[in-house]
Amino acid sequence: MLAKELKTGSVVVHDGNPCVIKGINVHSPSARGAATLYKFRARNLITRNKVDFTLKGTDMMDEADFSRRDVQMLYSDQTHLFLMDKEDFQQYEISLEDAEEELPYMTEGLEGIRAMIYNDACVGIELPAAVELTITQCDPGVKGNSATSRNKPATLETGLIVQVPEYIKEGERLKIDTRTGEFLARA
Repeated sequence: MLAKELKTGSVVVHDGNPCVIKGINVHSPSARGAATLYKFRARNLITRNKVDFTLKGTDMMDEADFSRRDVQMLYSDQTHLFLMDKEDFQQYEISLEDAEEELPYMTEGLEGIRAMIYNDACVGIELPAAVELTITQCDPGVKGNSATSRNKPATLETGLIVQVPEYIKEGERLKIDTRTGEFLARA
């Protein structure tokens, strides 16, 4: 696979280990004839370390031998998340540290999650693009401020704090973008 074809969420082999791409920066040179550079920020799925590497757009990368399985979150305890495969009902577990970035968006019974399986173990999870969460704490809007586009903080059921428009009230369900952590719409 060419470096310029890689996208966020792709799993590639870097230095012999599978890595999931978390971010991409493209640097186009100003000189004629120079190659465009792609700076990747990735997470090694075995060691959990962050990895940064730079490639030219025409450099080749190998895709990791990986499978993605549709799973449903069952429950979590103090150390692990427990997931169930929706096809064969096999259970996987992943440590809370490994799923730290995804935790603020996860609730019991959440569907649309995909587990990344490597050597019969869950090494990471992918969330749907948007999730629905309920507001547990939010200040009331001030009467007469509806004409302005002011935002206020709202605490969601998972503890995540997002900025929402003034007209949103406590107890409402919202759609939240899992990639940016921003309010999208009412659910």
